[in-house]
Amino acid sequence: MGRKADHDTLLRELSTPSAAFQPLYVLCGDEPLLLVEAADAVRARARQDGFTERSSFTFDARSDWSPLFAAAQNISLFGDRKLVDLNIPSGKPGKPGADALQRLCQLVANGQMDGTAVLIQLPRLDKATRSAKWCQALEQAACWVDIQPVGRLALPGWIAQRLKRQDQSLERESLEWMADKVEGNLLAAFQEIQKLALIYPPGALSQQELENAVLNVARYSVFDLRDAMLAGQSRRALTVLDGLQAEGEALPLVLWAVGDEVRTLARLARARQQGQDIASLFRQHRIFGPREKLVRQALERIPDAAWPAAVLHAHDIDRLIKGLRPAGRQNDPWEEMRRLTLRIAVATRPARA
Repeated sequence: MGRKADHDTLLRELSTPSAAFQPLYVLCGDEPLLLVEAADAVRARARQDGFTERSSFTFDARSDWSPLFAAAQNISLFGDRKLVDLNIPSGKPGKPGADALQRLCQLVANGQMDGTAVLIQLPRLDKATRSAKWCQALEQAACWVDIQPVGRLALPGWIAQRLKRQDQSLERESLEWMADKVEGNLLAAFQEIQKLALIYPPGALSQQELENAVLNVARYSVFDLRDAMLAGQSRRALTVLDGLQAEGEALPLVLWAVGDEVRTLARLARARQQGQDIASLFRQHRIFGPREKLVRQALERIPDAAWPAAVLHAHDIDRLIKGLRPAGRQNDPWEEMRRLTLRIAVATRPARA
């Protein structure tokens, strides 16, 4: 029977000799550092348990999948057990791959893979792919590990946990400072933490020691900007915007993400004024999950009358990018982008009497 685990649970179980090593592991996610750690932990435990042979494959929808079963069911002359390491970078095995994976799951479920264990690596999968028969078969037969990204809110705790492994620690304020410097770049965060172990002895580290050692390696996306803006986090929104500019992100792309969100919220605000069903509009605009919560918060926080002006502001920035200067706007489109960001992040409804 399949089961679910997260990254930390997997590593903890694999390092426990009494925990059974599973015949099939599936690692699914897009965070390179955590994927590498999880895969290395599976391989290390396999070696400890006598899986001394290893066959590696990278398949996609156009691959010949027959070597998978040739390797999996080829019995060693010396009786050695084998680990089959399978990577599907696209997450799309195609019809032959889907059939092969379902057959593999059937062999595992029937106990016909004695002496062979399989490790499968997949990228983060969308909802439609997770509903496919081959994916459902893997979830039912494997130890399925979803590798979740470490978001900004969880990052200070993640840093503290990693520092603890090397007998070092930071105050909460310093953890937040470091999180700002490495956000969106977990591999760089890991490297900076390792650097602290090389430079300083075990124990508590000061803010000055931290600043002397840690580089600013944060990486942001336009969606980080959108989320901070909707959440009313003005300081973070400007930090993300400055980071995007410093990284050389194209302003039209930034404006697309922000402007599209502004126009959507303007439509929702107008629809609410007209008494329309907001829930159906959310489905129509494909707003769900964490984004839905942020959008609802923004609609409650920002006056309905503020949205048309924000839409006009986004339109004026587009004209600035194209070399046209609208009346009342500054020459620098990035500066106007900051003003639009603050317009949304800072706005609040008047307190009710």
